[in-house]
Amino acid sequence: MSDGRRQELGQFLRDRRGNLVRAELGLPPIGRNRTLGLRREEIAAFAAVSITWYTWLEQGRDINASRQVLESIARVLTLTSAETAYVLALGGYTPTPSNEVITVEQAPEHLQRLLDTFDFPAFAVAPDWGIAGWNRAYAGLYTRIATVDPEQRNLLWLIFTDPHLRKMLPDWEETSRHFVAEFRAEAGARLGSAAHTTLIKRLSEASTQFAKLWADRGVERFASRQRVFLHPVAGELVFEQHRLVPSDAPELHLVMYAPVPGTPTKERLQILLEDRVPPAAYPLDHNVG
Repeated sequence: MSDGRRQELGQFLRDRRGNLVRAELGLPPIGRNRTLGLRREEIAAFAAVSITWYTWLEQGRDINASRQVLESIARVLTLTSAETAYVLALGGYTPTPSNEVITVEQAPEHLQRLLDTFDFPAFAVAPDWGIAGWNRAYAGLYTRIATVDPEQRNLLWLIFTDPHLRKMLPDWEETSRHFVAEFRAEAGARLGSAAHTTLIKRLSEASTQFAKLWADRGVERFASRQRVFLHPVAGELVFEQHRLVPSDAPELHLVMYAPVPGTPTKERLQILLEDRVPPAAYPLDHNVG
């Protein structure tokens, strides 16, 4: 740890220690009037470290602080997740992944407004790969998105159970394999949760292809890549798929299909944006493998 980081860490801990409300931690005032701030020895006792060591940490001395100790101190100081990540970064560590299982059914309004500004297909994906929001161009690309049962409005579910979407994907075998491997890599804390187990069970029962791919235990990190769709009205559409993670809503991923230059995709998208696609282009049918 550099001198600058040590000094900043010490000052940050001192500031947060001085702002703690003693009554909220079940501690009496110090003297007659002082209700704010904990003593160093109190922080050290709660964090199970020596008072000398903690004093040196606040003084910015050249000592080694383990991740576990910094996380313990962060809990005692009741730091927010952002503050804890900052402390860990100063100590030379990356934040510990959260074990919280987050459920998102609808994208926040400000993210929906962002999606609506794009003139190419874009949508928001929740941690369970539920589709939490989409724009007009995506609704033109996949016309059933607004009418499909919300319980089935899941990217994995649609890829493996909607024969019309499958027909639009000439590279369905490769795409489905990528999706399953990426989903497993991102499952994280959801593995073992009731919702995750139910989704995997439903998919395995609905699609033998999904069951096989899931049993293969492939794992891949997301990578931007080319996506080709054979749209029944607009014809062949060639996109480059990108994904962004909003810093203020990291549980959501924004997926964007940007038209590939040199192809007629951008011009053909105008057909979808001009509402010339029949609203019932894809009838409901789950009889797929």
